[in-house]
Amino acid sequence: MTGARPDGDPARRVAEGAMTTVTTSSSRGQHSGSLPAEVTSFVGRRQEVAEVRHLLSVSRAVTLTGVGGVGKTRLALRVAHEVRRAFRDGVWLVELAALENPGMLAVAVAEALEIRDHSNAPPLRILADHLRDKQALIILDNCEHVVGECAVLADTLLRAAPELRILATSRHVLGIASEHAVPVAPLPLPQLNGDAAARPSLESLMQTDAVQLFTERARAVVPSFAVTDDNRDVVSGIIRRLDGLPLGIELATVRLRALSAEQLLARLDDRFRLLTGGSRAVLPRHQTLRALIDWSHALCSEEERLLWHRASVFAGSLDLEGAEMVCSGTGIEVEDVLDLVIGLVDKSVLIREDHPGGVRYRMLETLRQYGRERLCERGEETRLRRRHRAYYRDLAGRARAEVFGPGQVTWFTRLQLEHANLRSALDGWLAKPADAATGLSMAADLLYHWITSYYLGEGRAWLERGLAAVSSPDDVRGRALWAGGWLAVIQADLPAATSMLEECRRIGERLGDEALLGYAELFSGMVAMCQERPRDAIGCYERALEHHRATGDPVGLALSLIRLSLARSFLGESEAAIATAEQALAVCEAHGEGWHKAYTMMALGVEVWRQGDLPRATELEHQSLAFNRSLGDRLGVGITIEVLAWIAATQGLHERAARLLGVLETVWSMVGAPLSGYGHLAGYHDACQVRTREALGEGAFAAAVRRGARLPYEEAVAYALAEDKPGGAEAGEAPEAREQAPLTRREREIAQLVAQGMTNKEIAASLVIAQRTAEGHIEHILSKLGFNSRAQIAVWVGEQARAGGDAPS
Repeated sequence: MTGARPDGDPARRVAEGAMTTVTTSSSRGQHSGSLPAEVTSFVGRRQEVAEVRHLLSVSRAVTLTGVGGVGKTRLALRVAHEVRRAFRDGVWLVELAALENPGMLAVAVAEALEIRDHSNAPPLRILADHLRDKQALIILDNCEHVVGECAVLADTLLRAAPELRILATSRHVLGIASEHAVPVAPLPLPQLNGDAAARPSLESLMQTDAVQLFTERARAVVPSFAVTDDNRDVVSGIIRRLDGLPLGIELATVRLRALSAEQLLARLDDRFRLLTGGSRAVLPRHQTLRALIDWSHALCSEEERLLWHRASVFAGSLDLEGAEMVCSGTGIEVEDVLDLVIGLVDKSVLIREDHPGGVRYRMLETLRQYGRERLCERGEETRLRRRHRAYYRDLAGRARAEVFGPGQVTWFTRLQLEHANLRSALDGWLAKPADAATGLSMAADLLYHWITSYYLGEGRAWLERGLAAVSSPDDVRGRALWAGGWLAVIQADLPAATSMLEECRRIGERLGDEALLGYAELFSGMVAMCQERPRDAIGCYERALEHHRATGDPVGLALSLIRLSLARSFLGESEAAIATAEQALAVCEAHGEGWHKAYTMMALGVEVWRQGDLPRATELEHQSLAFNRSLGDRLGVGITIEVLAWIAATQGLHERAARLLGVLETVWSMVGAPLSGYGHLAGYHDACQVRTREALGEGAFAAAVRRGARLPYEEAVAYALAEDKPGGAEAGEAPEAREQAPLTRREREIAQLVAQGMTNKEIAASLVIAQRTAEGHIEHILSKLGFNSRAQIAVWVGEQARAGGDAPS
């Protein structure tokens, strides 16, 4: 790279160390990336870190190569943490170890980058288009099993995005023209006994990376551990036996729970003597790591070893229920699985991870591959893989059955955590013609997972793969057809949607299946609305309602009523539109349902806005937006922010309306299609834009839109919710009014509910937000008011009400 670089260039900032604070949001509001927190300290590698940082400043592709267990991933993450401020659009980790199908590589990268593109473009093109103007660093971790595909992907993205850099870890180089490979060696080995004069001092020994790593990890097991003159040679001997491999050191120090350092060294010697007859073609460090894992394996009980082998069929991570259902059976009683999991966590075979949905367990890829080999040796792999597939087929079925009710958000969260396993199971079911119908049914069961997460395009691909393999005109194919039709509507692929829905209708008529006919009519109505045929759409929706009432399907009823309300509103049938939306609310509330309720409030808010009740319309959209934010549904977020922009323009808050239009640039770029599935509302968007531009003037309008577009996603949503302004104050509100309102509008509302004696859980349910969101608001209220108890909040609310101040009415 030659020539002068602008101050914003990541190469310059990486090289200079990025000592100044640099915004991590892009022009489209991307946040700072997806780096995981470092759960253990990073030891040493200062020279390697500096070298990789320098190379990232002069090269657009850097690959860290080395044997398994040498620490490539930890080095990459350390570098990433240190340079993240240099990349305006974030540093993103793409973990590929669990990716079993090379054809899913681009999808996995898009998922890691949180790209929710609802278009029907190929995943690699979506990635290239998304990154074209981005200043970002992507870490491709564990590329060796998909190295060819990674090379093609990296080369394509680097050509498309001039400010993109890629940092890869692999046992093999990618082999692309722009690549700079960095071999990662084991940690330098300390000296053993010898000439006393040549021996380093204890202080010098303690400065070596390998000894520092051993000491820190040993203290995590035995807090009193220290390297002394008495044990320095023992510690040095252990590290030398392990060839300085960081993974080996990490695994070995766990044994200090039960052994002294001297015993540990002796047992390493005994174990490694068994390797002398091994292949001379295998590097000693490979033998050493294998032997160490063999030893960890030998220290497990027979039942623990069996669980280790069987757990290796999981992709990514697993939870306790999965372990119990898949791994129990011959040799393991289901009631013993918990104790065995605890044993494997204690032995560092499984790593515990806390998630909002509960505790999960992850296995290092090296250990998972080892377990898979042992499972094959036992002749159990085929049986365990089938049990794994069956478990996730049943899990998808349970999620579908409970998708409309109070457990909805819990299921959405769980399925996102299980995505790697769901993908593996689907791949297994669809690999054989005899199992393809099961795979197709599972893909259809996961419809809401595809829509509410990052996987809409992937979901459609699974459905199309299954439909190509299953031709029987039965209810399974029919259900997959209307599911695929809905995804195609969201992607604005109307010809494909029409074709699938017509076939679904034919199957429904042949079988006399009311459910298939109802959904075929529902989504055909959506197609008609996209084609600006609202009267035809209303006819479809009304016929859909008849079918869904006949089956008693609340999901179909809610969806049909929401769409019917929007269509009637579009035609100016205000009274009917509101009555229809209220019916939809009643269906949702009867089942304790949140997601469809949020869309119902959005639809109702559109008509209430059209009627001129702007405060109520704003509140409806805020409630809808808050729920969709908590769920991570960016399509829902985009639709509600659209309506809030229209409301702001109607209120004469033109600066705010323009900023919200800028925010929408961010949101719709993430979704991949503006007003996806709601194209008939585009006229309102255009009118808002024209009205706001005329009020502000071209220059001020463009500046306000840019300010909105530059907001990071979370800040943008907070702005749309008026959480950024005290009391929800808008532009033009008197300064003295803002000074009298120390809490935001949402915080005042929550303070009122606290004063009513509601618990956090009750507040969350009342406001349709996550409980952790409610808890966060209460913490902010306590902090702002200088209080330390909920009782003080209640007293303050009463005082404000009497004084006519900040408390809500």
